[in-house]
Amino acid sequence: MLGHLSLPVADLDRAAAFYDAALAPLGAVRLWRTPRGLGYGPPGGNDRLALFLSEAAPPLAAAPGFHLAFDAPHPAAVDAFHAAALARGGTDEGAPGLRPHYGPTYYAAFTRDPDGHKLEAVHQRR
Repeated sequence: MLGHLSLPVADLDRAAAFYDAALAPLGAVRLWRTPRGLGYGPPGGNDRLALFLSEAAPPLAAAPGFHLAFDAPHPAAVDAFHAAALARGGTDEGAPGLRPHYGPTYYAAFTRDPDGHKLEAVHQRR
């Protein structure tokens, strides 16, 4: 449905360190870098680009209520996403765990990146 999502960031080097670490447990990798942007998606090429980070001044975080959720292949990937995000300058917005109010198998964690974008990693058994 979506081709990609763009987020503004203040510092590409800081964003690269954060997203390289946080997205790795979820199976996403940096596909390219230019002087003004970073592209992330599944390994193997940029034909399925999912996330584009562009350097902007000033970078504005999305409005309250907006967050970006990434699928996780298993609960351990949610845990690793959360730990990596916090280790690279993210802030905790909800530790890994079940969220039964979203569904009986909804296992998720929430963080904010260094620019204030709210991020979620979620695994749901189907």
